[in-house]
Amino acid sequence: MVLLQPDPFLNELTSMFERSTEKGSVWVTLKRSSLKSKAKRNKMVTSGETIEYRCLVRATDGKKTISTSVGAKDHQRFQASYATILKAHMTALKKRERKDKKKAAEADKKPNIVKKLPAP
Repeated sequence: MVLLQPDPFLNELTSMFERSTEKGSVWVTLKRSSLKSKAKRNKMVTSGETIEYRCLVRATDGKKTISTSVGAKDHQRFQASYATILKAHMTALKKRERKDKKKAAEADKKPNIVKKLPAP
């Protein structure tokens, strides 16, 4: 797993989505993390130090795994860029046309009237 800065992470995430357009999936996971070991966190708690938590973002396409850590200051800018990338690459989730239930029910109830033309 490669820990990248947020901007290179987003660039690599974009290329992951582009590689998997025809076939494959990309999994993105977000979780809270202090990036410190449990023993170190326990020492910080007992000494009264505050622990700065960050958002750990991981992405994988099954072959390659990348990750980044986003602080509270950069969170909104990162989230906006991430949302733009998701919107651009979710082309498979297009809206389907929905039939109106009333119109569909009325169309089923109406009998098909066929007019006979007079014979010549």
